[in-house]
Amino acid sequence: MKIGVLALQGAFAEHIIMLSKLGVETAEVRLHAQLDDLDGLIIPGGESTTMGKLMVDFDLLEPIREFGLGHAIWGTCAGAILLSKDAHREQPLLHLMNITVERNAFGRQVDSFEADLNVEAFGIDNPFHAVFIRAPIIETISGDTKALVTLADGKIVAAQEGHLLATSFHPELTGDTRFHEYFLTLAKK
Repeated sequence: MKIGVLALQGAFAEHIIMLSKLGVETAEVRLHAQLDDLDGLIIPGGESTTMGKLMVDFDLLEPIREFGLGHAIWGTCAGAILLSKDAHREQPLLHLMNITVERNAFGRQVDSFEADLNVEAFGIDNPFHAVFIRAPIIETISGDTKALVTLADGKIVAAQEGHLLATSFHPELTGDTRFHEYFLTLAKK
């Protein structure tokens, strides 16, 4: 299995480290030809507007959209925004997941926080410690999209639609590989 990590901007190196811990072959993706032999792609956290513009400049937006029709893609934070159909502003999006997101839903950088999340797929006895940095929320889901994780107030912070995964938080900034392992199961299908 080989997983690519979009390496235009953001926390791509941290995802590569996590995948390496799991013994997975990785590739930094900066050109559309680098998608050819991948089983899945991670779009990291960073700045979604900047990443979107760079995807357009490097002729990656359409190739990644096409890749996502048949392969697993996981967007973390900014990556989740890029996967969405609507981010309430004019910016390049992949329009792959039936989700609407609200950018910076919890406030500015100083409002970043950490929380222990109950993730049903991981069992109820072992919460996932999540890092939220200028994080979006997933306001709405539709179609075949399902909420994977919600906060106590009901805000959706992780969703899945088939082989597509979106998380508002940054699993790559923890030592916990369970979300990366979960994504690998999507990439194997």
